[in-house]
Amino acid sequence: MMAGRSVLHKHWQHYILNRLWQEPVRIFVAMSCVALFAWRHHTVIWTIPLILGIVAAALTDIDDRLTGRLKNIVITLVCFAIATVSVELLFPHPLLFIGGLGLSSWAFIMLGALGQRYATIAFGAILIAIYTMLGIGLFPKWYSQPLFLLAGAGVYYLFTLINHLLFPVRPVEAQLINTYSSLAKYLEAKATLFDPDGVTHSERPLYKVSMANSQLVQQLNIVKTAIQSRLRGDRASSTSRRALLYYFVAQEIHERANSSHIDHPRLQDSWHFNELMFRFERLLRHQAMACREIAESLQTKQDYQHSRHFERALTHAEIALERVSLFAEKETCERLRWLLKNLRAVDQQLASVASEQLSTIDWQNIDTELSFEGLQGWQDIRSRFKSHLTPKSPLFRHAVRVSVVLCLGYLFIQSISLERGYWILLTSLFVCQPNYSATKRRLALRVIGTLAGILIGLPLLWLIPSLPGQLVAIVLFGVLFFLFRQVQYAQATLFITLMVLFCFNLLGEGFNVALPRIIDTLVGCGLAWLAVSYIFPDWHYRQFSKVISKAYTANLRYLKAVTQQYQDGKDNRVSYRIARRDAHNADAELASVIALAENKAWSSLDAKEASFSILCTNHSLLSYIAALGAHRQRIHNPQLLNLLYALTAYVEDYQNLQSDEVMQALKQLTALADSIEIDDEPQKALIIQQVSLIIHNLGEMNKIKAPLLMP
Repeated sequence: MMAGRSVLHKHWQHYILNRLWQEPVRIFVAMSCVALFAWRHHTVIWTIPLILGIVAAALTDIDDRLTGRLKNIVITLVCFAIATVSVELLFPHPLLFIGGLGLSSWAFIMLGALGQRYATIAFGAILIAIYTMLGIGLFPKWYSQPLFLLAGAGVYYLFTLINHLLFPVRPVEAQLINTYSSLAKYLEAKATLFDPDGVTHSERPLYKVSMANSQLVQQLNIVKTAIQSRLRGDRASSTSRRALLYYFVAQEIHERANSSHIDHPRLQDSWHFNELMFRFERLLRHQAMACREIAESLQTKQDYQHSRHFERALTHAEIALERVSLFAEKETCERLRWLLKNLRAVDQQLASVASEQLSTIDWQNIDTELSFEGLQGWQDIRSRFKSHLTPKSPLFRHAVRVSVVLCLGYLFIQSISLERGYWILLTSLFVCQPNYSATKRRLALRVIGTLAGILIGLPLLWLIPSLPGQLVAIVLFGVLFFLFRQVQYAQATLFITLMVLFCFNLLGEGFNVALPRIIDTLVGCGLAWLAVSYIFPDWHYRQFSKVISKAYTANLRYLKAVTQQYQDGKDNRVSYRIARRDAHNADAELASVIALAENKAWSSLDAKEASFSILCTNHSLLSYIAALGAHRQRIHNPQLLNLLYALTAYVEDYQNLQSDEVMQALKQLTALADSIEIDDEPQKALIIQQVSLIIHNLGEMNKIKAPLLMP
C-alpha cells in the first residue's frame, strides 16, 4: 500500500513539475490575483479590462531565453499601448477611426514578414484594439481603460518571468517530448508500408507517410527554434547542450527512417507472404514505441532504458534475410540488407539516448552549429517586407482581407448603431485565417461553440448570482479556454463565451448580451467567409506548379549536398543539415497545401488525383535521396562519382526539358548506371540501386505532372 502511494505521489510530483510552466497555470494565477483584488476592493468594473489584458498577453506569449523574453515583452507592451491608446483617441472621430483601423490592421499583419514572433505580437495588438472598443464608455477618463488593459498584460508577463526563472528549460523539454511523439507517429506510418495485409498499388499508405512527415518536420523546426534561443543566451549550459543532442538524435533517426531503398508497391506484390514483411513492420512499430518511451522519460525525468529485445529482433531478421536470399532475387535482397542496416542504425541512435552515453559525448568533435534565421539588420528587414508586397504573397492577401473585414464590420456596427457590436470584429479576427479551408473549418466550430456557450451560460448566470461565485467562474472558464484552444477549438470557444457572459454580468448585462453575442458571431463569421471567398481567393493564387517546383529544387540541393559528401567524406556540417531540412520543409509545404486545398483549387478531378500522386512521388524522391544520405561516406571510384554528378546535372535540367527530352535523358542515365559493373563492393551496389530508383521516380513524376497545369 505504501509503495503504491509512493508511486502515485511520484507520478503527481512529476506531472506538476512538467506542467507548472505551462500556460493554463499562469493564467490561473494571474486571473486569480485580479479576481481577488476586485473582490477585496469592490471594484468589479476593473475586472473586465484586467482579465482581457491577461488573455491578450497569454495569446501573444512567446517562448525564449530570459533576455529574449524581456525584449518580446517590451515590444508587445509598446504595440499594445499604441493600439489601445489609438482606439481611445480616434474613436470619437469615425472617419479617422476607420482609416486608422484599416491601415493599422494591415500594417500589423504585415509585421509577420519579419517572422512568427512578430506575427504573434501583431495579432495581439489587433486583439487589444478590439478589446478596447468593447470597453469604450466604461470609464470616465480616456486613459483608464488602456492602463487597466496594460496592467492585466503586465501581471501575466510578471508571472511568465517568475516561471521562466524557476523552470528555464521546461519549454524546450516539452518541445522535445512533442518531437519524439511525432517521430513515433512517423515510424508507425512508415511501418504500414510493410503491412503484409496492406493494399497493393495503393498510394494511401504513402500519402499517410507524407502527412506524418510534414507534421514531424514542423515539430523539428519548432524545437530547433526553442533550442537555438537557449544556446545564444547560454552556450555553456549542460541542459541546453543535452537538448541539442536529443534534437540531433531525432534528426538522424528521421533521415534513417525517411530513407527508402525499395519500391514499396512492388515489394507488397512480391513479398507480402514473406516473414520479412512481418519482421520489418514489427521492428518499426517497436522503434516507434521506443520513441514514445523517450518522450515519457523526458516527461517524468527518468532515464530511458533501451530494450534488449531490439538486438534479438534485428539478429533474427538478418538470419531470415540470409535464408530468403538463397532463392530470392539478388537485387531485392541487397536492397533489404541496406534497409536492415538502416533499422540497426536507428536502433543505435535510440540506444545513444541513454543518459550515460549522452553525458560522455566529445563536444570538440561535433558540429553543434545551428543555422540562424532571425533578423540580420535593416537591409534584411527591408528585403523581407519587399518580398511580401505583392498579391502573390499569402501574408499580403491575409493582411488585406483582415483590414477589409474589420472596416466592413465597423461600418455595419455604425450603420445600425449596435451598442456591443464589436464582437463582430472579434469573431472576424479569430475566424479569418490565411486560407479558405482553415477559415471554413474554424467558422463552423466558432458558431457551434458560441451557441453551446450561450445555452449553458444562461442557466449558470441564474444559478451563480453571487460576486465571489461569478469571479471564480470567470477564472475557471478562462483557464479552460487556454487548455482547449490548441486541441479543441469548439470547446475553447464555448469556454471563452462563458467567460465573457460572466464578465458582462458583473455590469448587470449578462442576460442582455446573450442574443447579441449569437448575432454578432454569425455576422462576423459571414464577413470572414466572404473575405476568403472573394478577396484574393486562394484558388486564384495557389499555383501548385510553383510549390512542386520549390520542392523539386530543394530535393536537388539535398542531392548536391549528399553527392559532395560522397566526394569529401561524411560529416554533419551545417550546410548539409540546412539542405536536408529545406528539402523536408518543402515536402511538408507541398503536403500542407494539398491537405488544405478545396475542390475549387483544382481545374479537374484528374488534377486533384494527380496532386496526390505528385505528393507521394515527391516524398519517394526525397526518401531515395535520404537513403543515399544515410549511408554516405567517401568513395574513390571515379565511375560512381561520375554517375552521381551525371544524376545531379540531369535533375538540375529536368524542369527545363520537354516530356520527350526527359524520357531520352532518363534512358541515357539508365545506360550509364547499367554500364557500371556491380561487384562485391556493397557501397557500389547501393549507389547504383538508389540512382535507379531516382531515375524511375523521375519518370513517374514526368507522367503525372501534366494534369497539374492550372489555368
